[in-house]
Amino acid sequence: ASVFEPAQKCCTEHIQPFLASILEELMGPVSSGFAEVRLLFDKEVNEIIQDFQNTNDITKLKENVDQLMKLPFNSVKMEPCYLKVNLLQELLQDLKSRFKIHNIDFVIQRTQNFMQELMENAVYTFEQLFSPSRQADSAKVATSIEKVKLRVLK
Repeated sequence: ASVFEPAQKCCTEHIQPFLASILEELMGPVSSGFAEVRLLFDKEVNEIIQDFQNTNDITKLKENVDQLMKLPFNSVKMEPCYLKVNLLQELLQDLKSRFKIHNIDFVIQRTQNFMQELMENAVYTFEQLFSPSRQADSAKVATSIEKVKLRVLK
């Protein structure tokens, strides 16, 4: 009870007025990282479509979809997404001194974990929605892949 009043006053005067601007500043790198995840998924599925249109090989298509399922764990392909979030390191350094924020690396790591989780969900959903279409006429498969991709991206 004796700490509540001073703590409330401190938060109201020294922290709350800055929260909106801090959030806005932090969301830039986070948003660009998640946008990069979206672009990577889109690019990888487009490559699958392109390859299938060139080969018309259902076995190769299955291999490509299996590779897509491993995308969230492919650190080389996911790295550009993670690098976007590394900009938080600089932004959080300023906040660290002003607001005594600790564990900056934890914030970045958790954001990158969420990005990987988002990719896992995207490829899993893609695989689940596309699975029934694999048995379709090969002329319709590329169209089906595109529709599933757009559905996942939505």
